[in-house]
Amino acid sequence: MIIICNDSHSDFILLGFSNKPHLEKILFWVIFIFYFLTLAGNMVIVLVSLKDPKLHIPMYFFLSNLSLVDLCFTSSCVPQMLINFWGPEKTISYIGCAIQLYVFLWLGATECVLLVVMAVDRYVAVCHPLQYTMIMHPKLCLQLAILAWGTGLAQSLIQSPATLLLPFCSHRMVDDVVCEIPALIQLSSTDTTYNEIQMSTASVILLVVPLIIILSSYGAIAKAVLRIKSTVGQKKAFGTCTSHLLVVSLFYGTVTGVYLQPKNHYSHEWGKFLTLFYTVVTPTLNPLIYTLRNKEVKGALIRLGRRTWDSQNN
Repeated sequence: MIIICNDSHSDFILLGFSNKPHLEKILFWVIFIFYFLTLAGNMVIVLVSLKDPKLHIPMYFFLSNLSLVDLCFTSSCVPQMLINFWGPEKTISYIGCAIQLYVFLWLGATECVLLVVMAVDRYVAVCHPLQYTMIMHPKLCLQLAILAWGTGLAQSLIQSPATLLLPFCSHRMVDDVVCEIPALIQLSSTDTTYNEIQMSTASVILLVVPLIIILSSYGAIAKAVLRIKSTVGQKKAFGTCTSHLLVVSLFYGTVTGVYLQPKNHYSHEWGKFLTLFYTVVTPTLNPLIYTLRNKEVKGALIRLGRRTWDSQNN
């Protein structure tokens, strides 16, 4: 059987949930609300981390980087998602799809590495508290942040071109809500073994290995905390790590479900919801988790609010 492919630079069609139009209308408003909360929550975290001197420590430096990643990550796909869910028009240009894929991969991989860096930071803070400021000095923190952003960019520059150079089927219907590698590989009309191996290798390097490092770090943290005789000390130590562990669970639990799941119709349909979760819901929950469970962030928000109020009344 001959599969005809047309011009490689013609538009794609993001099918999303086009077979369930009523669901798309509901999802439009849900995603719109979550996107607004994502923008507001993460911008507040970045602003507070920059403005409050008490938050000028490694933990909040990395947290502000995470918020910046989430802001850009969700903005790389949600506006197009809202357009597609609102009306019958589901097309995205080849250039638009390419930009979305490059940015999506870059920021997704950056978040994977950044969450590892944050876990290591918590490990040093709990297991080596006396050497913490000496180990996690500003220069090292900046280097680790650059490493996270740089690794994500390298991953995108390697995997995105290999995917976009594939010949795609003439209907160009991407069975997903975003231009994502698994869906684009599925759309190709040629042998994609190399791309699948590349994706699997990247998944192991950026999902499995980081998850092992994170779990190992928290295993060491748990042992160190249990050796603390003071109950108050234990609660404080666990409190600084619980928020991060919850964020890790939400992100890795959904991303691994998309990139490491078996290929079948049921898993693919379920994968669309997982994609929505880690692109829309998780970036919204991150600032809420860190704000609601962190007295320092709440205190910084109160101080920022007071300064803003005083400046307006003077």
